[in-house]
Amino acid sequence: MSRLVETVVPTRLGRGFRWLLASSWVSNVGDGIALAAGPLLVASLTDDARLVALAATLQWLPPLLFGLFAGALADRVDRRRLIVTVDLVRAGVLAVLVGAVATDRVSIVVVLVALFCVGTAEVFADNTSQTLLPMLVGRDDLAVANSRLQVGFITVNQLAGPPIGAALFTVGTVWPFATQALVVAAGAVLVSRIVLPAHGRGTGERPRLRHDIAEGFRWVRHHAAVRTLVLTIFIFNITFGAAWSVLVLYATQRLGLGEIGFGLLTTVMAAGGLVGVASYGWITRRVRLGDLMRVGLVVETLTHLALAMTTRAWVATVVFFVFGAHAFVWGTTSITVRQRAVPTALQGRVGSVNLVGVFGGLVVGSGVGGALAERWGVVAPFWFAFVGSAVFTVLIWRQLVHVTHTDEAVAA
Repeated sequence: MSRLVETVVPTRLGRGFRWLLASSWVSNVGDGIALAAGPLLVASLTDDARLVALAATLQWLPPLLFGLFAGALADRVDRRRLIVTVDLVRAGVLAVLVGAVATDRVSIVVVLVALFCVGTAEVFADNTSQTLLPMLVGRDDLAVANSRLQVGFITVNQLAGPPIGAALFTVGTVWPFATQALVVAAGAVLVSRIVLPAHGRGTGERPRLRHDIAEGFRWVRHHAAVRTLVLTIFIFNITFGAAWSVLVLYATQRLGLGEIGFGLLTTVMAAGGLVGVASYGWITRRVRLGDLMRVGLVVETLTHLALAMTTRAWVATVVFFVFGAHAFVWGTTSITVRQRAVPTALQGRVGSVNLVGVFGGLVVGSGVGGALAERWGVVAPFWFAFVGSAVFTVLIWRQLVHVTHTDEAVAA
């Protein structure tokens, strides 16, 4: 057992990282439960498609509204205390929702407000959590440490969490949300055990948050590698969001899959992610991060092309498996490059600029995908995603050399 623990969480990563990893895995259980239980609760209260769509929008909106503020706040206050506070707030909101469900006083308005509040708290918790890792782990171990954090996301958030949430919902509407509240509170307790070094500015220097946010944008604009990453994530999330926004229609109408088959696509992608987890250390020892990101752009572009062309479910399943591995490798590499390059005092603000790029691209892409599918059918967004990704890959190809050069410079 000790050998297994050492393999998964090497001692050199430190006790602080083990507390962070435990908190992340526990919190991901709650988030995975909510992936299934949240939509089920909304659907049990209304069959109005606009309200169902609004529930999804209210969970995507907080990063755009509060992401920059969350990043600036993370760079000026005690990061551990901030995470503990917002996680306890999130647990409290869930406790209120549990009380409303248990007493039959729940309404769609209560659920929508709760979803928005929980999503807002997650913005502060998730953005700040990413700033802790570079404070706990050496730069040479960031890739390994990020891959271990992603293991929890894939296994308990995407694979185990949703089935558990659905099963608890069938037992009783209140149980998935009560369970989520407990695990979120447990995650806060685990984070509180971490001891962090000092970071950021002193207590006597307090410019306005607007100044802090602008400083984060300026740093990104003048740093070639991170600027390239943010731009790439924004553009590729437009193309990804366009295609994936109609994925359920694509799976049922184009591939002929039922509800269970559609659900299995997520499982297949998560399984691909586990393969990415298992091979990530081997890959990063042999391939420079900049070259790895170039390969990722090609894989994602070809994914859209393959899905646009095929009508066979088994072919699409293979594509989704490969895409799952790519998504893990790309995400871990992107986070690692950013954490290695960004000074500790700016981690929160630069991370929040990246966050706005991620969700801004998804929101724009989902609008484009919906319009294209309505006008030309469910395959049109995938053709748009292929062409857009291919063009952008050609344009950005030479710029990705900045990622490799920056990483080598930091190593030196």
